[in-house]
Amino acid sequence: MPIWAQVSADLRRRCASGDFADGVPGEHALSEEYRVSRHTIREALRALRTEGVIASHRGRGSVVQARFSQSLGAVSSLFRSVEAQGAVQSSDVLRLETTVEPAVAARLGLSPDALLLVLERVRRADGEALAHDTSWLPHTLAHPLLRTDFGHTALYDELGAIGVVVDGGTERVSAVVADEALAAQLDVLPGAPILHIERLASAQGRPIEWRTTDIRGDRFTVETTYPHR
Repeated sequence: MPIWAQVSADLRRRCASGDFADGVPGEHALSEEYRVSRHTIREALRALRTEGVIASHRGRGSVVQARFSQSLGAVSSLFRSVEAQGAVQSSDVLRLETTVEPAVAARLGLSPDALLLVLERVRRADGEALAHDTSWLPHTLAHPLLRTDFGHTALYDELGAIGVVVDGGTERVSAVVADEALAAQLDVLPGAPILHIERLASAQGRPIEWRTTDIRGDRFTVETTYPHR
């Protein structure tokens, strides 16, 4: 392996073990510690940034990029998953309005001209872009949410407040790459790995939400637990 790759591998190990909880040392300090040139350190750090292991911020140096996970096989909330892992979830609301979308209405078992509430957001964890998602719900059921501030709240919590409890559904996860528009929203390069999730959520057997979510593959994983036999 080239020297920069060896250094990068060791830095990756140290990032995973929590050695850099207070921030990644600067190029000069790492150059002295590893006894290699700053050019070598620069290449090692560039590889880690490309992989999403670390992120660099002007005036703050480099920090280890937090990763988040969510369990499969259960009704889940990205808001709850992020905050349960110690980060603050916030959203930039791009759309919250009434619309007509025949293809989505069909998924919800509604007539093609049925009114829908659409909520489109960029989801953030500790201020860093994590996901872009869009939810469509029957307007007759969800119209009270048009007055809701979704900057720091969970959609399912707000549905619960109006008597609608999401208790089931189906979800499909696939791997895609970010196009230019999505890359700009999620602060990644075009072509970056993305997890694309499609969800049809239900309440008491009635479809109430169709959602598409694109999550940064460098910051998010899905997991499941198998029972012991």
